[in-house]
Amino acid sequence: MSNLEYLAATGLATPQLCTAHCVWVTDAEQALLAERGVKVMHCPGSNLKLGSGIAPVAEMLARGISVSLGADGAACNNRLDMFDEMRLAATLQAMRNGPGALTARDALWMATREGARALGMEGEIGSIEPGRRADLILIDRGRPHQQPDPDPWSTLVYATRGTDVSLTMVDGRVLVRDFAMTHQDVAAITADARTAAKTLQARAVV
Repeated sequence: MSNLEYLAATGLATPQLCTAHCVWVTDAEQALLAERGVKVMHCPGSNLKLGSGIAPVAEMLARGISVSLGADGAACNNRLDMFDEMRLAATLQAMRNGPGALTARDALWMATREGARALGMEGEIGSIEPGRRADLILIDRGRPHQQPDPDPWSTLVYATRGTDVSLTMVDGRVLVRDFAMTHQDVAAITADARTAAKTLQARAVV
């Protein structure tokens, strides 16, 4: 049995299941994902770094499967930048099926609304609407690499970088303001990370 067939046989293939990657899913497996309402989390940066392949995202979306965006872990992605993942998701599908196979707007929806659906929280987060949690970012769109900005969807997905985010708010709490973290010491975090890495290296050598 394939992985998805096994999950279906054990009763785990439900709308509560989030399956990562789904790079080599067959037509039959895609039909199973659609039938059972299983969510897919596409991690293009990780798939490329590991040489895993390119997921058939356009085909899964055409079947009505919920496909969101992820980055996987730092070891197989490094940057963990959702703007990178949006750009990669769109360009990889263009390589598979031609330009526009996954539009910039679709890629942005995968990073926001579909991410909320994957978590089962589409009624709380994922979009800017009355009654939703105040999870927001502000983007500095005046930088040279974002000009002339004729299409905001395209600019956000293809030109914008994580470093263009000037403010981050989570559930109404501002965590980043004017490009600086408001509640954390970046230098201390960096130092802790280096110390932890040296400790792990020392253990690995032994």
